[in-house]
Amino acid sequence: MNSPSNGFKKQTDELANSESSSFDTASSETQKGPLSFLSGSITSLSFSFLCLFISKKIVLYFSIHTPNYSSTIAQSIASGFKTLIIGISFLATFTFGFIGLGLFLVFIRSLIKGNNVKKD
Repeated sequence: MNSPSNGFKKQTDELANSESSSFDTASSETQKGPLSFLSGSITSLSFSFLCLFISKKIVLYFSIHTPNYSSTIAQSIASGFKTLIIGISFLATFTFGFIGLGLFLVFIRSLIKGNNVKKD
């Protein structure tokens, strides 16, 4: 009972080897420049302002629509859910803002590093 040898396994192995080598060369050849850091920073900061706008609207909505339940357990669950939603929205705001600030600092650093390299 010999298993038939087909060319699919060989072709798959060759394809996998060529793809992994192309990924290795692509990652080693491309480097991020200052423009990439600046565009990432602007994108992240714009998401941060969008999340801040949404967070303010969420807080406004929950302050206007207070839940009134007769059961204390239901009231506790509603309060916890409200706190969770508000906390996640402000966490997203902080995260995008912090990433945007960090990328902007990396952008400044890459400009300063670029000037130092040109002097040498």
